[in-house]
Amino acid sequence: MKLKKISSEEFQKFADKNPEITFYQTTSWAHLKKKNGWEAHYLGLEDKKKIIAGSLILSKTIPVIKKKMFYAPRGFLIDYNKKDILEEFTKQVKEYAKKEHAIFIKIDPYVEYKERDNNGEIVEDGIDNSNCVEYLKELGYKHFGFNLMQDTLQPRWMHVIETEGKSLDDVMKEMESKTRQILRKNERSGIHTREIKKEELPLFKDIMQHTSDRREFVDRPLSYYESMWDSLHDDGILKILVAEIDFLEFEKNTKEELETNEKELKERIYKKEHEILKMNPKKYEQHNKKNEQEMERLKKQLEKIKDYKKKYGNKKLLGGILFLIYGNEVLSLHGGTLDDVMQFQSAYTIHFAGVKYAVENHYKRYNFYGITGDFRKENPLYGLYLFKKSFGGHVVELIGEFDHIISPFWYHTYNIAFNMYHKLKNLKKKK
Repeated sequence: MKLKKISSEEFQKFADKNPEITFYQTTSWAHLKKKNGWEAHYLGLEDKKKIIAGSLILSKTIPVIKKKMFYAPRGFLIDYNKKDILEEFTKQVKEYAKKEHAIFIKIDPYVEYKERDNNGEIVEDGIDNSNCVEYLKELGYKHFGFNLMQDTLQPRWMHVIETEGKSLDDVMKEMESKTRQILRKNERSGIHTREIKKEELPLFKDIMQHTSDRREFVDRPLSYYESMWDSLHDDGILKILVAEIDFLEFEKNTKEELETNEKELKERIYKKEHEILKMNPKKYEQHNKKNEQEMERLKKQLEKIKDYKKKYGNKKLLGGILFLIYGNEVLSLHGGTLDDVMQFQSAYTIHFAGVKYAVENHYKRYNFYGITGDFRKENPLYGLYLFKKSFGGHVVELIGEFDHIISPFWYHTYNIAFNMYHKLKNLKKKK
């Protein structure tokens, strides 16, 4: 077995056949990272003229010390259960990295650790890749542990819906009834999704800025989203969906509901008075009261719609999500909602559009992406988990992040400098 540099075309051909392929292991992602100063290395382990393992590895020169860090985004494309191949690939990649003056190799494999259900509980006799963690440790990789919060380069905890071989009805049956009710309500409210064009990226950036200000995280600049679009959109990897509410449609549907309730009430009263309808008096009053309450609610809703139209016009942008679509899954990467229209709960409708796309285009799963592994109600991010959980599906826990240290001295120096940099950065945020 021999490691060799391969062309981007040869790598992509190999990668697309790998069951663990993600958008991070694509030439498109490499092109995007190149704009941020990363160099791409396409490596393949060849055995009898056939590539049996490979990886896109990104490298970047660390300022001052003039050494490189190596990073295989979402890990090598390899069967981590085959220890002999993993050992050989690690050995030869390490030799290659040394020649390139790298001080460590970082990987965060897209490998499930232990199978979990929708409640985050480990599934008895389910998938268990504990051995992969042990193999990597035996080969000299430093494991960053089984963290619960989102404190690694990429999320270790995710929430997904398996969509392979399922109809949309099948998926909807697994959702909580409240989620289905919100989706139906949003449809009646005239909330729809559409894919934006490049010139509309400032709209999406505005959504993300509102969200980052509200949740207190630092959003990327508009140039980041523009670079992502240029590198990934034409390859079909990136799609951005936004939700809009059409107040004219909302008004029309509300009036129709109001008319239906008025008609039901009048007909019931007429039939009762003319002895056409035989009904228990108590049930008769209950049905009438229900119509009357609904009519009152709908009249108030029409008044609110008038106010919305005065404030926003006939249509209003609500929120948006940036999706990355590749290999086996449709993944929700970034998303948010405008502050003044959060009551419309547009995130449900946009995620459902993503789920629908995954089902109709025969993807294996829809990935809500990052959650935490802390399922206690006290966790400040517990609400995020509950929202994603309400769609059905299950929790995915990955095996984590690993570093293979090539130069202990420079690795230690790099970590000290890196930690100091982030402390200073956080101090600046607080000022």
